[in-house]
Amino acid sequence: MAQHRNKSIDTSSSKHHAVALAIHGGASNIKLAELSEEQQQIYKQTLSTSLDSGYAILSRGGTAEEAVVASILILENSPFFNAGKGSVFTNDSTIEMDAAIMSGKNLKAGAICGVQTIKNPITAAFQVMKHSKFLLLSGAGAEKFAREQGCEMESPEYFKTEFRWKQFMKLKNSDSVQLDNDSKSYVQPIDESKTEKYGTVGCVAIDQYGNIAAGTSTGGIVNKKYNRIGDSPIIGAGTYANNETCAISCTGKGEDFMRLVVAHDISCLMEYKHFSLSKAMEEVIQVKLKAHHGRGGCIGIDKHGNIYQSFTTTAMFRGMIDRKGNKQVAIFK
Repeated sequence: MAQHRNKSIDTSSSKHHAVALAIHGGASNIKLAELSEEQQQIYKQTLSTSLDSGYAILSRGGTAEEAVVASILILENSPFFNAGKGSVFTNDSTIEMDAAIMSGKNLKAGAICGVQTIKNPITAAFQVMKHSKFLLLSGAGAEKFAREQGCEMESPEYFKTEFRWKQFMKLKNSDSVQLDNDSKSYVQPIDESKTEKYGTVGCVAIDQYGNIAAGTSTGGIVNKKYNRIGDSPIIGAGTYANNETCAISCTGKGEDFMRLVVAHDISCLMEYKHFSLSKAMEEVIQVKLKAHHGRGGCIGIDKHGNIYQSFTTTAMFRGMIDRKGNKQVAIFK
């Protein structure tokens, strides 16, 4: 594999690490019968394209951060995931998107929230990480910064899809606040008999220099009010990366992930208790999150390139290319 050198890449080690990455497109309480074969293929093909995009970056010597952005771009441009083009509507009939990215190499991070006209929020978060002295920007200020950095902008109409609009109209005149689903409010306990889809997207990656990164992007929850912000752009809650431990991207009920600081908690168990990635993730997702009736899950990659995922729902749209180049895409357990 050819070595790619520039000032932004740590090439202090002469040993090249095997590259790997994983993605998710949201966790769901859905059953096999509720997705047609055609629908499953559409989802899986988009996930596959996302993996290929990020892996191509890693294979030619790009950074983990660049691969994370490339993979998430594909998912943001798809109307089938709740991020970018496929984002859900707020109670004000608007789109409000959030995104974050973090580098495990130096703990630098960038995040944006409540934006309405940035075509690919993950690119704006990346620019915040690289070019801003601040970490988290919101609303009009984040959009101004994105324009100054040359991010592609779109009119609010670009983000409106027929499926999301119909979904929103079912709730518009109610007080229900739901996570990308058509069935019920998120305040109730887990009910695997009902359909739910938590549509955040994310990616974690390790590059040939041994650096890891994580990124997450979302359109939030259906019919949300008061400019609600979830866990995705909150470093340590929905997104986290540290070269000493792991990179994590989460999806689910944001309030629970924020209360439990899920992404950072997984890293802490690895750092302080020397848990493996799988053991730490199972402890946080299957024990702690479940104890709070939390719904959702996460993907992770450790400093050795090991990949793991865990979720409390019946399904999670996900994919990975491991250190040996083996590719997997899946939806159900």
